[in-house]
Amino acid sequence: MRDRRTARRYDLSLPISVRVPIAKGTVSRTGKIRDISTQGVYFNIDNNLSAGAELDMMMTFPAEVTDGTEVFVRATGKVIRVDKCSGNGDQKVGVAAVFGMHEIVRNEAAIA
Repeated sequence: MRDRRTARRYDLSLPISVRVPIAKGTVSRTGKIRDISTQGVYFNIDNNLSAGAELDMMMTFPAEVTDGTEVFVRATGKVIRVDKCSGNGDQKVGVAAVFGMHEIVRNEAAIA
């Protein structure tokens, strides 16, 4: 299989909060980033998502990673692939998502 990535990926194990819009509101879930680039993110999460699902994401980069202050990244995107994770009997899945838009916020206003 040919690698079609056009942006460099960075291996980072950071928390991610994901909101999935549904017919009567949104569902929030948390997971762990495996790697990230300027164009997308791959993360592990407990519940299954479907390819094509729209996402609102919030990622926190601690001061140790940014060489300064804690940085929040808000992003919207779409699930492009869901991988079943094997082992331990849990229901974790790997999710590849492409960013539609992302913004970097350097203060706590990002959480609001």
